Amino acid sequence: MFQTEKREIANSRADYAAPADLCKVLEGDMKSFYLLAFLLTANHKDAERCFVSTADAAFKGQAVFKEWVRPWIKRILIKNAIQIAAPASGQDPGKRDLWSAGQQGTPGGDEINAVTGLAPLERFILVMSALEHYSAWECSLLLGCDMKKVVRVRVQALRGLAGGQAILPRAETMFSHTLPVPA
Repeated sequence: MFQTEKREIANSRADYAAPADLCKVLEGDMKSFYLLAFLLTANHKDAERCFVSTADAAFKGQAVFKEWVRPWIKRILIKNAIQIAAPASGQDPGKRDLWSAGQQGTPGGDEINAVTGLAPLERFILVMSALEHYSAWECSLLLGCDMKKVVRVRVQALRGLAGGQAILPRAETMFSHTLPVPA
């Protein structure tokens, strides 16, 4: 009987991510994690700080199942970006960077710059809900604001994006599967 229990305990430990698993995900998805951090913070220095603090927190954090490593790291990154940018505070967002300053024709650059040009709360809600598929409830919990406000601000953000000529065709395809694009 004890042998069976020991094997079950050993098997359950094998389901948890080891530091090597965290490294593999952080290294393999570094570009997408950095892009997410940049979309949220709208600043390269803050995005870098967010990514580094996320990696640090992932190694110091609680045990997580191997299958959950990627979404768990994204959630840590989003929480760190919220601390760095304080989108619900309504304060001035500070310096916004272009995705690739001085490099004309960077693929996706216009779309990324359009998103980072939104007001901080609009940007966070749009990225969290439309790109990361967080529900209005999850967004409201993480950002500390009412669900009705999340829905209202998401519509505002989509209207703000739709007003930008450079991204209008992309915005329709990019967000239509998750949210309706207002006319």
